[in-house]
Amino acid sequence: MATVLEVEGVRKQFGGITAVDGVSFTVEEGEILGIIGPNGCGKSTLFNCILGQLAPTAGRVRLDGMDVTGMNPEQMNRRGVSRTFQLLQVFPELSVRENLILAGQEHQGTMLSRLFGARDAGLTAAADRMIGFFRLQHLADTRAGGLSYGQQKLLDAAMAFMAGPRLVLLDEPAGGVNLTMLGDLKERLKAMNAEAGATFVVIEHNMDFVMSLCTRVVVMAEGKVLAVGTPAEVRANPAVIEAYLGH
Repeated sequence: MATVLEVEGVRKQFGGITAVDGVSFTVEEGEILGIIGPNGCGKSTLFNCILGQLAPTAGRVRLDGMDVTGMNPEQMNRRGVSRTFQLLQVFPELSVRENLILAGQEHQGTMLSRLFGARDAGLTAAADRMIGFFRLQHLADTRAGGLSYGQQKLLDAAMAFMAGPRLVLLDEPAGGVNLTMLGDLKERLKAMNAEAGATFVVIEHNMDFVMSLCTRVVVMAEGKVLAVGTPAEVRANPAVIEAYLGH
């Protein structure tokens, strides 16, 4: 199995504060990796160092064996890395289909080709396939701003997968989603992994969601890796119970 992402000794300091302290882990092809930990443990800062929003103070990030440390988000995007954010990135005035087409355009062509090419950049069929996969057919022409929060989360996830990325990083996908929509989101993510071979990393506070979705879990505390293992191994780890699970 190929290693898609390798994070080696990544550290990020803000003045005298160390937010991420020597974090290392790998993500294998076809894996769903979860990253959990208390608020303020460095999870989102780590994501931003991987994706180029922040330059790490030390350490390396490799994608398919290539050193991509310090590449900006657009360069990472061009190499097949996509992400969602804690705050939704949908465009409320555009329809579901238009949001997906726009997401797909970010991953292909040049600015010139997007300006003078077909209005939909030839992506309508792909958008409709993604709409079908995430079971949003009845909402395809609905403005994103008119969707429920859970439906917007589904659309946000669909947008991240629109271009068939090599790796997707999902930041708090379950946040604020009701139980019914949460079940739909988890089912669709599992299907994307099983049917399309998608590889992704999930930062999440919802323990049940992480433990039932992910094949392996990295636990962070105070900027460091506390434990790595299967969901069962993590649940049973005394250090994790003390630091995070609390039961």
